Amino acid sequence: MKRSKITLLALASVLLFSCTTQQKTASQSTPQEQSAQTKGNSIDRFADIEVLKYQVPSWPDLTLKEKEYVYYLSQAGYAGRDISYDQNYKHNLKIRRALENIYQNYNGNKDTEDWRNFEIYLKRIWFSNGIHHHYSNEKIKPTFSKTYFEQLLKASNTKLDVNVADIIFNTIDTKKVNLDLSKGLLRGSAVNFYGDGVTSDEAEQFYANMKSPDVNRPLSTGLNSKLVKENGKLVEKVWKSGGMYGAAIDQIVYWLEKARTVIENQKQADALALLIKYYKTGDLKAWDDYNIAWVGATDGNIDYNNGFIEVYSDPLGHKGSYESVVQIKDFDMSRKMEVLSKEAQWFEDHTPLMPQHKKKNVVGVSYKTVIVASESGDSSPSTPIGVNLPNADWIRAEHGSKSISLGNIIDAYNMAGGSGRLKEFVHDEEELRLSEKYGELASKLHTALHEVVGHASGQINPGVGTPKETLKSYASTMEEGRADLVGLYFLYDPKQQELGLVDDWKALGKSAYDNYIRNGLMMQLVRLDPGAEIEESHMRNRQWVSAWVFEKGQKNNVIEKVVRNGKTYFNITNYEKLHDLFGQLLRETQRIKSEGDYNAAKNLVENYGVKVDQAIHKEVLARNAKYDEAPYRGFVNPYITPVKNTSGKVTDYVLKYPKTFSEQMLQYAKDYSFLPDNN
Repeated sequence: MKRSKITLLALASVLLFSCTTQQKTASQSTPQEQSAQTKGNSIDRFADIEVLKYQVPSWPDLTLKEKEYVYYLSQAGYAGRDISYDQNYKHNLKIRRALENIYQNYNGNKDTEDWRNFEIYLKRIWFSNGIHHHYSNEKIKPTFSKTYFEQLLKASNTKLDVNVADIIFNTIDTKKVNLDLSKGLLRGSAVNFYGDGVTSDEAEQFYANMKSPDVNRPLSTGLNSKLVKENGKLVEKVWKSGGMYGAAIDQIVYWLEKARTVIENQKQADALALLIKYYKTGDLKAWDDYNIAWVGATDGNIDYNNGFIEVYSDPLGHKGSYESVVQIKDFDMSRKMEVLSKEAQWFEDHTPLMPQHKKKNVVGVSYKTVIVASESGDSSPSTPIGVNLPNADWIRAEHGSKSISLGNIIDAYNMAGGSGRLKEFVHDEEELRLSEKYGELASKLHTALHEVVGHASGQINPGVGTPKETLKSYASTMEEGRADLVGLYFLYDPKQQELGLVDDWKALGKSAYDNYIRNGLMMQLVRLDPGAEIEESHMRNRQWVSAWVFEKGQKNNVIEKVVRNGKTYFNITNYEKLHDLFGQLLRETQRIKSEGDYNAAKNLVENYGVKVDQAIHKEVLARNAKYDEAPYRGFVNPYITPVKNTSGKVTDYVLKYPKTFSEQMLQYAKDYSFLPDNN
């Protein structure tokens, strides 16, 4: 699929464990050890969020030139930070800057509940890159009054248009991304990818009329532009140098050009040159050429993602959100997991897919574990734990893809995690035992199988359009569910033991299945407000997968719903039959993608992935309330700081960490604000 802001992203912070079994993890630690780890790793806690630090253990092993390369790539990433704010909502930059001005210049009483609530509201905006929640997409509601806010504006001499200030408190633009068809995909979405008055039908027709020069290698139409109406005619405002977001993009290009002077090899240089060309011209053919070159640049210790990549925030699935992740290769873990990419064709051959939907030649799937050095835009502060790129199916089929696991991010999540919720929701002691012994490894393998095998698997029938054209608003959740199903199918397979990845494939598979069903039917509901339906693509896919197999397996009691002492549990009674059900659903999900069957996708998602059992939801929230753990976690980045000698020459780059989350956000606002309030 896409780069996969991976299906495990939402789980990693609370619900899954994903580090090596050789390490002592949070779930295995004593409460005292866990408390000490969390305290050292945590930098801030507010609302439903905890902000952590991640370590970069391989930094001292890099050469000066490699550190310089990372530094330039990181600066390029940060330069585009404000693009994310503007993409998420047209008034985000105005609101954020007004609040930052208040925060720095208000000299009144700060020892009040109102001020603390104001500070929390600002931090939530920083964390979500805008006024809408980073996961639920709901507009964040301030817990201070409009009257108090007006007092703050006046006392700090902060200017903010009254109509924009009203938006903070009113019911306008309450949802960043709306996937409820009845409300209108664009009419009900506040995201800033389409201009006022542009309808879903008009936008879809506009892009349907765009014909790629090569129908077998379709361009990613609409990926890098805002679609607006000018004099009644639809036109694209392209994100490029000299175009929309040009001031920030020029800074990105500046740092990418500096990075090109310290590359590790020629393939890296060639890829960067094409990325620079793309940013300068906005040419989508250059974007494809860059992705092909980037996929082929597998040598070297340093890699990165940079561009308008993920389309989750576009309800129509065209527009890419800006992001940057800079990575250092983790050699030890990459060697251990490389075995999966080498076996990609075996997995494809042994999937339960229809023969015509299997790839005869799985090309160039590279997998490695990396150490993150910096993140920006859509990847920060909330971050994925795994990445698979590029997103274009034809590039993946012809040239391969890169799959990575963000090892130090997973470690940081684990250090801050706890096992209390797990004990609350497992059905019995055997389920707990399997989870504590194999849950971490099962999660890691599912991540790898999802990324390496899942997104590389299957092919679209000749003449069928891309999923964003055929499956439309259901494309993202269908792709994530499909990749999850590939992982689930092979987690319960002796191949894992044959490859030396686990000592007991059945025990690992059982743990993986227990965890997925428990999370998909219950535990992930802690992220929803009472009465809400599921709209986020990853949450939808976890529920429609789990709910479908639960329903289909009821005749044979594959999964039983158990109520004990007023508490609900889901108990898997037949893992072999559940494995078969996962295979059946995978086969059908691939058929839907391969044939572009929109109605089947809609029925699957709407019938199984959207509606929430409100009684179970109420129960889950009540059972979860006793645990003082943030539902969401994210990160500050280390500052990569040049060290100079007396003559001004850089002799090293060292890592320093901000003392607070606020410090880093204000520093970024000062150093990387290249865009005007209105774009």
